[in-house]
Amino acid sequence: MKSIKIFSLVALVAIAAGLTAFVRLKASTPIKAGDKGFAVVELFTSEGCSSCPPADALVAKIEKESGGKPVYILAYHVDYWNRLGWKDQFSSADFSKRQNEYAHYLNLQSVYTPQIVVNGKTEFVGSEEGTLRNAIHAGLQKTSTTQVELTIAGMEAKQAVLKYAVEGADKNTVLQVAVLEKAAVSKVGAGENGGRTLSHVQIVRKLQQLTLAGNSGTASISLPNGFDSKSWEIIGFLQNRANGTITGAARVTFAGDNSTAAVK
Repeated sequence: MKSIKIFSLVALVAIAAGLTAFVRLKASTPIKAGDKGFAVVELFTSEGCSSCPPADALVAKIEKESGGKPVYILAYHVDYWNRLGWKDQFSSADFSKRQNEYAHYLNLQSVYTPQIVVNGKTEFVGSEEGTLRNAIHAGLQKTSTTQVELTIAGMEAKQAVLKYAVEGADKNTVLQVAVLEKAAVSKVGAGENGGRTLSHVQIVRKLQQLTLAGNSGTASISLPNGFDSKSWEIIGFLQNRANGTITGAARVTFAGDNSTAAVK
């Protein structure tokens, strides 16, 4: 396990690719109060960290096993490893900042990679398979009392139009919207993983926080460079900004025919 403190953070400006197609999508299936729970698994990783590939492989394994279940995996590539020989193409200071926020919520002295946080409450070394499986199981067994439903009405130019509806959220709750690339492969040319070819899943390319305007609303979501409706998706989750706890989540995937969304 590697441990590095964050000394500075810089803002990331996402430059979205131009899109000309207009896409209509369906709503995601909401997590209802009467259903069992969910698990939002946030991995903090880096291509510059030699301890990270096993964690990347673990979440890929969990992602493959959890199809159809309310398990939401998000991989954030932090940027503080970039100064040690290799610039991770997926890295962002925004994701390092998010990890530092979890250090505050969870009373940690420093951040490290690979780190996993489940439902904003439980953190551990990202390669610990047994701990991860136990945390996911605990999340799925706890009935959720907060409902969240997402609908992407369409996409045009550089943005997606997101509609949301929530129930049970308190005044401290915000909606975090992550735009993810489902899979990618990188050839690492330097640093601790120099010469290796690394595979990644559920790569967060953009994270946007929305202040809830009552129980429903609409927002424009920026789409990063390289966006492809066939291989990207959106995960939205409700988070209490006072303590970091995540109380609900939903997913919308984009269909390959550019007409209708596949829903999970």
